[in-house]
Amino acid sequence: MNGNQNLYDPSEMFKSWIKKSGQAQAEFMKNFGALMTNQPGKTFDPLETLKGVSDSTRKTQSNIMENVTSMQNKSMDTMFNIGQMLPSFMNWGAYKTTISSNGRISIPEAERNALGLSDGDLVQVIILPIAKKSKTKEVKQ
Repeated sequence: MNGNQNLYDPSEMFKSWIKKSGQAQAEFMKNFGALMTNQPGKTFDPLETLKGVSDSTRKTQSNIMENVTSMQNKSMDTMFNIGQMLPSFMNWGAYKTTISSNGRISIPEAERNALGLSDGDLVQVIILPIAKKSKTKEVKQ
């Protein structure tokens, strides 16, 4: 009985596998490079491609950060402006009234007191028509 003889040398198998995988990788890079450049005869340099992708990514991230910073600055300006306008919005009132025959409108006493208005104070009026009165004294909606 001779015993069990291994017909395959593991070190030779490994060397062959490395050689074949290297050839496959080289073939892949060649084909992938042709696809990436889409120009016959030009070689694909993965390092240059990686550098280009990295530069593009860095520029895109920088642009995003600039845009976010700009939006934050604009938001802060808007909030500051709203904060400055709040006191004037705190002193306003809304009520319905009719126009008298001579074109005057009046501010009811309760609203004048609530707003701290007195004779001679300057106010701004914004007109928002609600309904027109017909000749038969009925209000149209």
